[in-house]
Amino acid sequence: MSQQAASKPKSAISPTRAEDYPEWYQQVIRAADLAENSPVRGCMVIKPWGYALWESMQRVLDGMFKSTGHRNAYFPLFIPLSYLEKEAEHVEGFAKECAVVTHHRLIPKSDGSGLMPDPEAQLDEPLVVRPTSETIIGEMFAKWIESYRDLPLLINQWANVVRWEMRTRLFLRTTEFLWQEGHTAHATKEEAIEETLRMLNVYADFAENWMAMPIIKGRKSAAERFPGAVDTYSIEAMMQDGKALQSGTSHFLGQNFAQSADIKFLDQAGQLVHAWTTSWGVSTRMIGGLLMTHSDDDGFVLPPRLAPAHVVILPIIHKPEHAETVRNYCQKLRDDLKAIAYHGGALCVEIDERDLRGGEKTWSWIKKGVPIRVEIGPRDIEGDSVFVGRRDQDARSKQSMPRARFVESVRGILEEMQHGLLERARSFRDANTKRLDSKDAFYDFFRDEGSGFALAHHSGEAEVEARIKQELGVTLRCIPLEDEEGEGLCPFTGKKSAQRAVWAKAY
Repeated sequence: MSQQAASKPKSAISPTRAEDYPEWYQQVIRAADLAENSPVRGCMVIKPWGYALWESMQRVLDGMFKSTGHRNAYFPLFIPLSYLEKEAEHVEGFAKECAVVTHHRLIPKSDGSGLMPDPEAQLDEPLVVRPTSETIIGEMFAKWIESYRDLPLLINQWANVVRWEMRTRLFLRTTEFLWQEGHTAHATKEEAIEETLRMLNVYADFAENWMAMPIIKGRKSAAERFPGAVDTYSIEAMMQDGKALQSGTSHFLGQNFAQSADIKFLDQAGQLVHAWTTSWGVSTRMIGGLLMTHSDDDGFVLPPRLAPAHVVILPIIHKPEHAETVRNYCQKLRDDLKAIAYHGGALCVEIDERDLRGGEKTWSWIKKGVPIRVEIGPRDIEGDSVFVGRRDQDARSKQSMPRARFVESVRGILEEMQHGLLERARSFRDANTKRLDSKDAFYDFFRDEGSGFALAHHSGEAEVEARIKQELGVTLRCIPLEDEEGEGLCPFTGKKSAQRAVWAKAY
């Protein structure tokens, strides 16, 4: 072993990102105590720290939805099979992922070995556990909408959905997951398209300004479009292994679902016409995206604006006679910090008084990703100072600061961390993005580099996308809404292309 390797500090997470990225991801989740696999195959248990992060995301997004005029409602978990069958493309897109309820009662087996569905309790019509709610919500919209005066109808639902998965990964792909799904109805095509793009921009705002995750906004190709939609738009982010993560989608449904659900209204001319609808959603996979954007080989890294706790105070007590003094000092500091406003709320501050060794306690919070750690012992109190560690810096580096200066500057430190994480992620993405103009360069990029974003023209043939996916495992992630260059030639067909698309391997 070289001297450099021997002196390198051992990381808290093993394996590291460089050694085994998929396993590193799982180990960060475990070390941060975010979630674990459940006894139900393919499902997860979201633990308190992970759920607190989801609540932070939910709170911010819910406020953004309501500020744009949307209201929350709730719709049934079960969807009659006939509702799905009304929209042929939709049901075909989800058919292989649906969980189906066929009976409403269990009875003991005749040999006493357990339970079985009662043959006499078979449902008249099977019920699908919702994979998404367009069809059931469309049925209700048809009842609620009669006139143009009822429009626009802007509804959001916070719920769980089930999509049967064979290969699962915590947060990124599980059989059951949490999400929000917005559903809206409009009088005109133009209003519905405006709504679709408005909500895409809400997601982009949230991703960049709260998650510190740089994204590309774009339109999906026909092959990647949501089943039954006229157009699907997404935000795409690059993870630290160079793969893309679709982090939010917004769908312009045209009149397809309105026609299948018979959503009609009398327009201002007195004509009975179909409404124009949209749907849009993000899910708990954003927690996985946040982890893979910022975390390191010591554990989770949280952007301050979403952190369940912004500051953790660690009392350092070696002798019983110092306990009361240290605790009182820590409590006073906590109270002063909690009086500070931060992004629509107050700073969230915890004091960790668990009976653990100091190093073990400190590392538990490093792994959880808390932005700021403050250590306080008798010597610090004598100098009216605190020992501060920042999660965006080396975990072993700490700085002594006068207590008053720390309280005065803590909000600025958090904002500096928030912006720094965004810029670091953006720099990484840009360094791993290449413009490619030949088929050979495109294939070499993914065969040699393995992953990253390729910006290459595409003339639109679905068979080209299918062949690239089969040969390289690469998909067209989106056609960016912000086009810097314009027309060019498709390197795969030689035909004209309106603009470059984003290609990548993806989760």
